[in-house]
Amino acid sequence: MTSPLFLGIDGGGTRCRARLADAGGRTLGEGVGGAANIRLGLDVAWNAIMQAVDAALAQAGLGREVLSRTAIGLGLAGITNAADQQRVAGSAPVAFASILSDTDAYTACLGAHAGADGAILISGTGSAAQIIINGVGQGIGGWGFEVSDLGSGASMGREAVRAALLAHDGMGPQTDLTRAVMAALGGDPPAIVAWVGPARPGDYGTLAPLVLEHACKGDPVAGRLVREQADYLVMHIRRLLELGAPAICLMGGLGPVLLDWMPPWVRGVLTEPKGDAMAGGVLLAMRAGAA
Repeated sequence: MTSPLFLGIDGGGTRCRARLADAGGRTLGEGVGGAANIRLGLDVAWNAIMQAVDAALAQAGLGREVLSRTAIGLGLAGITNAADQQRVAGSAPVAFASILSDTDAYTACLGAHAGADGAILISGTGSAAQIIINGVGQGIGGWGFEVSDLGSGASMGREAVRAALLAHDGMGPQTDLTRAVMAALGGDPPAIVAWVGPARPGDYGTLAPLVLEHACKGDPVAGRLVREQADYLVMHIRRLLELGAPAICLMGGLGPVLLDWMPPWVRGVLTEPKGDAMAGGVLLAMRAGAA
């Protein structure tokens, strides 16, 4: 009998990553695709997933014919409830052996603590916290860029755009940062309005490095924006501790950078992750296979 395979998917708002593993958890191949947030559309998400899957299969020297004996565990941005999970499974473009999906925060938490209880705080393009206690997961934040994602690159970029427009209108301080943001987005408010129309969270996130650069140079507006986002992350950490998190991992590209703007006690409650979000996806895939 041919042995089963397992695909772990980490699908975020910027990129999608796939890891193919055997029954012993050994990595056979990995691949990368585009943004896989389901709010961009299930077709867009699945296109990115399959792009990453095909790359992982190619690295393993395999083709799509093995997917019928492959369980897939999907951790996807934009999933908020069981109905979303069902829609994801029902729209799969190929026949997998079995499918389980959850939020990208949940699979990241699984991977960070190797399936044990614990919590994570993700701060990248977006943000979300997740805690797993007695095997039961609970998400905090991550409700979407429009109303949530506090302490993220997208949130930082959005506030930088607001600060630039306030400075232009004479209702806020004009600094090197506000001038740099204005220049980066076309030079004047009409250009910013045109940019905002089709802009996605990842587009706002591209402004975060500019904010951080100016904050390190002492720009007062940039410093305020960075401290605000760091404070949002501290707020999430306090809530995770209230819920009884035995260990917290700070994950994502922005979170570790913002540590310098957080109180010293925060470092004392953080631990290094044991695995990444793809490892959590593989664990979810193994659950799917067992079910």
